[in-house]
Amino acid sequence: MPRIRVEPIGVEIEAPVGETVMDAVCAAGYFWPVGCAKTGECTNCAMEVVSGLGRLSQMGRYERQNLLRQRGTRSVEDPRLRLACQARVEGDVVVYKRGVIPD
Repeated sequence: MPRIRVEPIGVEIEAPVGETVMDAVCAAGYFWPVGCAKTGECTNCAMEVVSGLGRLSQMGRYERQNLLRQRGTRSVEDPRLRLACQARVEGDVVVYKRGVIPD
């Protein structure tokens, strides 16, 4: 089963293939900052992919449109910026997101 490591908290969890990063981390008992219903609209769940970028699902049109709308053109120029509620786990990844805490 793939593993997600969340920095700077330093937690590592297992995640089923195909589950979103946010859902997997929340299911393991952690709070992930978000301002919408985990639909990608607020972009508050945005994370930096430190390693394993190719082991997440491709960015879809909906995720891209919301990043552009909320954060501007530069947000989609760096492939390491992803929405945790949209990026699906396909293998081991390390991500960086401030505010992730035990729930």
